[in-house]
Amino acid sequence: MASENSPLLAYRLLGDEGVAFSANGAGGPGGASARKLSTFLGVVVPTVLSMFSIVVFLRIVMISRTLGPEVGGSIGLMFYLANVCGCAVSLLGLVEAVLDVFGADSARSSGLQVLPQGYGWNLLYGSLLLGLVGGVCTLGAGLYARASFLTFLLVSGSLASVLVSFVAVGPRSIPLTPRPGPNGSSLPPQVGHFTGFNSSTLKANLGAGYSKDYTTGAMMNFASVFAVLFNGCTGIMAGANMSGELKDPSRAIPLGTIVAVAYTFFIYTLLFFLSSFTCDRTLLQEDYGFFRAISLWPPLVLIGIYATSLSASMSSLIGASRILHALAQDDLFGVILAPAKVVSRTGNPWGAVLYSWGLVQLVLLAGKLNTLAAVVTVFYLVAYAAVDLSCLSLEWASAPNFRPTFSLFSWHTCLLGVASCLLMMFLISPGAAGGSLLLMGLLSALLTARGGPSSWGYVSQALLFHQVRKYLLRLDVRKDHVKFWRPQLLLLVGNPRGALPLLRLANQLKKGGLYVLGHVTLGDLDCLPSDPVQPQYGAWLSLVDRAQVKAFVDLTLSPSVRQGAQHLLRISGLGGMKPNTLVLGFYDDAAPQDHFLTDPAFSEAADGTQEGGSPALSTLFPPPRAPGSPRALSPQDYVATVADALKMNKNVVLARACGALPPERLSRGSGGTSQPHHVDVWPLNLLRPRGGPGYVDVCGLFLLQMATILGMVPAWHSARLRIFLCLGPREAPGAAEGRLRALLSQLRIRAEVQEVVWGEGAGSGEPGEEEEGDFVNGRRGDAEAEALAGSANALVRAQQGRSRGEGPGGPEGGDGEGGPATALTFLYLPRPPADPARYTRYLALLEILTRDLGPTLLIHGVTPVTCTDL
Repeated sequence: MASENSPLLAYRLLGDEGVAFSANGAGGPGGASARKLSTFLGVVVPTVLSMFSIVVFLRIVMISRTLGPEVGGSIGLMFYLANVCGCAVSLLGLVEAVLDVFGADSARSSGLQVLPQGYGWNLLYGSLLLGLVGGVCTLGAGLYARASFLTFLLVSGSLASVLVSFVAVGPRSIPLTPRPGPNGSSLPPQVGHFTGFNSSTLKANLGAGYSKDYTTGAMMNFASVFAVLFNGCTGIMAGANMSGELKDPSRAIPLGTIVAVAYTFFIYTLLFFLSSFTCDRTLLQEDYGFFRAISLWPPLVLIGIYATSLSASMSSLIGASRILHALAQDDLFGVILAPAKVVSRTGNPWGAVLYSWGLVQLVLLAGKLNTLAAVVTVFYLVAYAAVDLSCLSLEWASAPNFRPTFSLFSWHTCLLGVASCLLMMFLISPGAAGGSLLLMGLLSALLTARGGPSSWGYVSQALLFHQVRKYLLRLDVRKDHVKFWRPQLLLLVGNPRGALPLLRLANQLKKGGLYVLGHVTLGDLDCLPSDPVQPQYGAWLSLVDRAQVKAFVDLTLSPSVRQGAQHLLRISGLGGMKPNTLVLGFYDDAAPQDHFLTDPAFSEAADGTQEGGSPALSTLFPPPRAPGSPRALSPQDYVATVADALKMNKNVVLARACGALPPERLSRGSGGTSQPHHVDVWPLNLLRPRGGPGYVDVCGLFLLQMATILGMVPAWHSARLRIFLCLGPREAPGAAEGRLRALLSQLRIRAEVQEVVWGEGAGSGEPGEEEEGDFVNGRRGDAEAEALAGSANALVRAQQGRSRGEGPGGPEGGDGEGGPATALTFLYLPRPPADPARYTRYLALLEILTRDLGPTLLIHGVTPVTCTDL
């Protein structure tokens, strides 16, 4: 966030000496030298003039940095379009007011009807006025501010004359312009009455009494009247639009806006009161310009109408250009808005002004004022709802840096504002409201597809943090139940270049549980100038994104890998979400593979950069270890790490040869169209096959659970689960299989059960009745232990060969039928020996046991994971 530099964040930081520092650098078009407007000229005047729009005289009856670039950018564009349409509305109102007096077809007998009328002429007049407005805005904010101040004086004088006229002018009858009838004939002339202050007039005006709008012929109602009058309030953000031009925007915007709103609210309320007390309903409904008829000096009212219309159109156009320039600078819409980035030497975005001028010219083709008013109102309501939603989200997220200075701020008012805006949108024009929301959705989808700046900050992240923290506190580990157990994995990775298949396989095994990628950087913080771990997080998070796995990243610094693994096992996770299973790659002499070179998801440009110019992942991780080079972890420490995890009551998974898994098995899609294959499970300790309770112990059930979880993954739906039971030569077949099938039925696990006689395909060497750990702990000789491991390995390979249609002797002796192959094998992982001196021998036995088996998972479970209750 410290490097964030965007025109949508227009603020300044004041040093201790009061020196101003621009958010986007000192000097230059966007520097402090370009900020020269005060609160009054920069906020109060444009806001008052925008709110004293043509509606006063003719119709008296930050978002993206909070919601993120996708939503904020789309609403920013909607707000821009609202300003464009608002500029067109003001210009059309001005044309209407001019032609009402000087038009050749005007029914008024002023003697000055010299301007020809018609659609083409009206468009020409609007275009000429737009050229005048665009010229002022193109020359810069300084000229706009001076013109606005002059306009402010003219409007204030005009309004003062109107207010005085309500008191000074006596009762009078005002002839009204005849309206056209249904067949081209004129309706009988009507007369309006200015009664002076009269309680009967006020009482008669208190009811609704909607009638047809004489400019469109449409029947008016509350929603249509609201739509027209709401345009008088759309200038509330005129000062905020000028934030880049203000000396002190953080103070000027709230103060100036509140002053302007209070002032205009008072004037509007006073005009409503005076009009309803002195003018009858006929005059109010049939002559929108009745102020001239009751004014002491009617030309002054015309001056006010023309001045406020020009000012409102200038405010909308210059505000629109600033919004567009900010959107272009943020590069949200690519080359489409590239011309809007052009600025003059003084920092005036004349490219955005011309861009906006062209769009206003197109909107002028629409014609009628009241027709555009509903569309403009809906667009503004969308933008205002977004402002309220931004504040509401920040308040609900309890963001510490959200400290509104307005003392009456409350989330209740924000929620009321959002609901009111949405309600009025659909009351005014359901079609326009639905269309605007659809347009916003399409723009959001477009921005999501393009990708936006990641340094903006998203209120969704703050809301998620707030909710996650709340629910983590409610996730009580004392209420855990075996029915809801799920694997929560900590995968220790040395170099991800060689661990991509295992990284994706672990992602499949997690079953909605916690998944943490852990890495240990060797070193001592006392001997280093800074922490080397923190800069690595970006690369690891990019790895998670590119590999498309749902994992957290936890890195640590430690003098040894074993100590680092202990740190991660203890401190990874939070509250009730902590790893319960350690996953390690197998420790063998196989040469590491560089999967970055073969995986399509990690293909990168030849210059070593990713899209957007960021460094490629291949440059952020070291190359794989060369064969024969020293390792960061010794065989002794590797087994000690396994023993440490079991002491901490963590389950352990050792994965071997996962790189041999085909890519379709590791994909996120369905593997149902692939060739059928087997997943073999050996829930017995093959180094002690007949010395204990076998498949009914905790570890055996853990193997069954993990294999079943893998089968739930779409890529493994076509897998056939096979469970093997070992029988001695003198053991009666069928009994153990029946018990296992009954258990599988209770556990709702579908699997094929096969009994295998020990020694079948395994050569000689049937084990006797051994005690727990006899072979791994060295109570039997090394040669006998190796022979047993070799026999077990031959037994497993024999069953794999049979699944492929091979004979007991291997591929050469098979019949070549080519049945389903074994894609993955689950084996029981014996506990490490109690004597650390036997660790190396233990690892050698595991290597013999899993040699040439293909992808294999050695698993030792210590926690109950299954339950037969519903």
